[in-house]
Amino acid sequence: MARRPALGAAINHFKRDIPKSSKDHEMHAYRTHHCGQLRAEHVGQTVRLSGWVHRKRDHGGLLFVDLRDHYGLTQIVVDSSDAAFATLDGLRAESVVTITGDVVARSAETVNANLPTGAIEVRAREVAVQSAAAELPMPVAGEQEYPEDIRLKYRFLDLRRERLHANIMLRSNVIASLRRRMVEQGFTEYQTPILTASSPEGARDYLVPSRVHPGKFYALPQAPQMFKQLLMVAGFDRYFQIAPCFRDEDARADRSPGEFYQLDFEMSFVTQDDVFNAIEPVLAGVFEEFANGKSVTPAGSFPRIPYRESMLKYGNDKPDLRNPLIISDVSAHFTGSGFGRFADIVAAGDVVRAIPAPATADKSRKFFDDMNSWAQGEGFAGLGYATRKGGEWGGPIAKNHGAEKMDALAADLGLGPDDGLFFAAGREAQAAKLAGLARTRVAEQLGLIDPNRFEMCWIVDFPMFERDEETGKIDFSHNPFSMPQGELEALETKDPLDILAWQYDIVCNGVELSSGAIRNHRPDIMYKAFEIAGYSQAEVDANFAGMINAFKYGAPPHGGSAPGVDRIVMLLADEPNIREVVVFPMNQKAEDLMMGAPAPVSEKQLRELGIRIVDGPKS
Repeated sequence: MARRPALGAAINHFKRDIPKSSKDHEMHAYRTHHCGQLRAEHVGQTVRLSGWVHRKRDHGGLLFVDLRDHYGLTQIVVDSSDAAFATLDGLRAESVVTITGDVVARSAETVNANLPTGAIEVRAREVAVQSAAAELPMPVAGEQEYPEDIRLKYRFLDLRRERLHANIMLRSNVIASLRRRMVEQGFTEYQTPILTASSPEGARDYLVPSRVHPGKFYALPQAPQMFKQLLMVAGFDRYFQIAPCFRDEDARADRSPGEFYQLDFEMSFVTQDDVFNAIEPVLAGVFEEFANGKSVTPAGSFPRIPYRESMLKYGNDKPDLRNPLIISDVSAHFTGSGFGRFADIVAAGDVVRAIPAPATADKSRKFFDDMNSWAQGEGFAGLGYATRKGGEWGGPIAKNHGAEKMDALAADLGLGPDDGLFFAAGREAQAAKLAGLARTRVAEQLGLIDPNRFEMCWIVDFPMFERDEETGKIDFSHNPFSMPQGELEALETKDPLDILAWQYDIVCNGVELSSGAIRNHRPDIMYKAFEIAGYSQAEVDANFAGMINAFKYGAPPHGGSAPGVDRIVMLLADEPNIREVVVFPMNQKAEDLMMGAPAPVSEKQLRELGIRIVDGPKS
């Protein structure tokens, strides 16, 4: 597994600090070795181990105990005639004990080749109970599923389980690797403030009331964005930080509520290519180090996909490139078509997108009907389809559109004689969304996604502005502090909807790792960009005073990004939910069930802060 090298390194470090046997030093009060350390060469030594009682097995006069610590398991054996027997026999699982005994070789038929310590066992002579465990609210031994609320309330028990324990070790080693690789790339780590000012942009802030300034509030940083840019203005060059970020937003499978960590970095006097060339070796290197044999897109060859191309071909701006299916716009094929519904959609200025379903001649009609039902379950009107077997078309769309026109469409898409099609039609944004979801669903149903690859890419050339469909207002589409391509001239001469920005996302296997940009470092360009989005110079000065004022005193061109540490580890651990790689996560309601947060505070604390709770909590 990807976690083993890190665990081995930890064990080697531990070996330097603990004597190898009682013969070398006076025996330590708790352990001479850890529970993953003993091997055949230790047979005959008297040792002392401490850990948790993982499992017990009574074999009629012989009691076997698996003793577990951070490093592994060692089998303890005690005879019913031994003084230690009664003590161990009476303990519950997860009690903490110290065992003193002799290392003996297991018989050939009882050697456990799957356990690093499987060639030996320790015959217990003495046992000291350090802490007796109460009845457990959830099991530790085994990896069976358990309700999330119990797991989070008793997270300290959950973390003892092998998979989760390994995930946290993986996280620690990934962060260490990121730090090392960033330093090798010439970056220096700096710390930015945790208590800062609230920002009007982005997600909701977590606010912190000030005792010494009644009625005023700090905010926890959503990201160190302004501070890292100010470091560039201050004359530092290559900054990075494993940065905690705080956002009051809802949980998702790939996003923790409340807080998360990111590899935050910024560089001065750089182009977009410079940023890519600096971070690709870091990301590719970390993934290669912990990929456990999976292939990784090499540094220097991350594909660069323009935003509009990504939205067309993949239906979103975070494509999973392991999926070979490509979405195509087939609107022109249905202009004046015999299939009236699609013809009307195209005539109204909307679109028809096609998703191939390769080698589905052997699939029943139910496969295609089920896809349509799935689309309706996702909130769409439906997902059209056409079947094909040996070049013969089936289904209502093909029947009405006509075999000859369907053959032309298939030839245009490069389809084979046994490849079917799914269709998403309607307003462009909705059709793209459905097509993107259907592309993933079809590939999953047909087993087309290779789980043994990490496919990286950049999404580039995001539009600087977009039009709000409800209000018709022009607004920023991605990041208002990005440099527009063409700079001030583009803002003054081009249609805002045609202006692209120096913005980019890093995507891996359909997961967005981060957004980034070459920053807008010139006040005149910033004022003009905000003017197009409907903001006055006074509003910019009021809302972004720290940054805009700094830029007036000489700011270098600069840019950066901030890949999410939690998401990187989630991918490497092959976990579907980010909570499985966070030590003490909150639940989906942003509650810490273990510590009981958020919680009411005393009237005394509220008075000190000059705060009165007016409305009761909302249910």
